[in-house]
Amino acid sequence: MSFDNIRLEKGMYGTGRSFTQTLEALDPTENYKGTELEGLDAYERQLKRFNIRPSGADSSVVAKFFQTSDAAVLFPEFVSRAVRYGMDEASFLPDIVAATTNIDSMDYRVMDLNMTTDNARMNVISEGETLADADFTVSDRTIRLKKRGRMLTTSYDVLRFQRLDIVSIALKRIGSYLAQSLMEDAVDVLLNGDSAEANNGAESITLSGDSYTYADLIDFWGEFSPYELNTILASPGVTATLLKMPEFRDAAAGLNFHGTGKLITPFGANLIKTKCISQPDLMVGLDKNCALEMVKVGDIETDYGKLVDRQLEQIAITAITGFARILPGCVKTLSDVGFNSGGSGAEEIGG
Repeated sequence: MSFDNIRLEKGMYGTGRSFTQTLEALDPTENYKGTELEGLDAYERQLKRFNIRPSGADSSVVAKFFQTSDAAVLFPEFVSRAVRYGMDEASFLPDIVAATTNIDSMDYRVMDLNMTTDNARMNVISEGETLADADFTVSDRTIRLKKRGRMLTTSYDVLRFQRLDIVSIALKRIGSYLAQSLMEDAVDVLLNGDSAEANNGAESITLSGDSYTYADLIDFWGEFSPYELNTILASPGVTATLLKMPEFRDAAAGLNFHGTGKLITPFGANLIKTKCISQPDLMVGLDKNCALEMVKVGDIETDYGKLVDRQLEQIAITAITGFARILPGCVKTLSDVGFNSGGSGAEEIGG
């Protein structure tokens, strides 16, 4: 089926697949290799079909979507994509989430592996001996997902002559705020665990001195075996303290920062500055490959029926997500003696 012959209708939303996935099933992108449409996905080809330009100095106005009933069906996806782009630009979740799970309910039971760093050693097995168990089971603890979002209040008359690139900026800002809220939820689970009964919050380590030194960071790095310290979350104040250390003026680290805007420590861990850590002297270290699971119901949700029908007085933009800890021992906090995170087994390092 050619992309310019597809009949678009509201029923293409709410099918358990995204709107773009539904379009891709009807109009696969792989069919356009070697053509002038290569590089566009199925949704972008529909925008081209109706001559809708979503960005640039000559971007279309919102009313362009509503010139035909078919083109109007594309508008909810435009809203969702703009919000998602805003989330992606502002989010550090990909830097701390090991796995993402999509479900279709508001509750999620976590999987547990009953191995810890204390019993993970693989001993030699003599003839006739049985292997030690490592049970992989569904946990009794249930993760409750949270619904977050924002209600947009506007009207078609307000939006119809607005350029799409301007509307995109506003929608991306909403996505940015949503990403920050999800980051707060993720950091809370890293610090305090995913449920009260699980007692799986971060292990806390306390400095014996009153300020961070590079030696403290090396000792902190050494505490993670057999895991790897590859990601550090720090408050703005702690981040500034670290960057002022002579060791952080390493040429390669500085080149990476100037080239990508991403901070990296001399021992290879990514450093993320975040206001989600409220304690001014706290640092969170983790092995991002096994620390956190993100659970979500679908993708960004919009009132697609209202959007198609130009009922824009109130537009709900929502996301349903939750977070769960995966393996114990791979998240630790570091702070000075004046702070107690409530984690298990605080000890002193450094000087």
